Amino acid sequence: MFPQPIQVQALKKYIIKLKYSDGVNGEVNLSHLSKQGIFKSWDFNNLFNKVYIDDETDAIAWNNEIELCPDALYLKIINLSFTEWKNKKYSYATN
Repeated sequence: MFPQPIQVQALKKYIIKLKYSDGVNGEVNLSHLSKQGIFKSWDFNNLFNKVYIDDETDAIAWNNEIELCPDALYLKIINLSFTEWKNKKYSYATN
């Protein structure tokens, strides 16, 4: 199970800072999404700066239409794929 996001903050255009329940924290650059589909709306009404953690799903959200998976962002911060994270997490002895 992944740690839960406990803080999110927009730092500058398309960059957010996240903190997770296990103490991991870091910045994620989302500029690669900014000109695609629904993410274009980040540029209107200062929406990007209104990022929050959804109370029900723990998603990193901007409104009911724009949400990102907190697990994927966690993996991005620690720079591991899901398989690498899973193998590292469960690499302890099970005798």
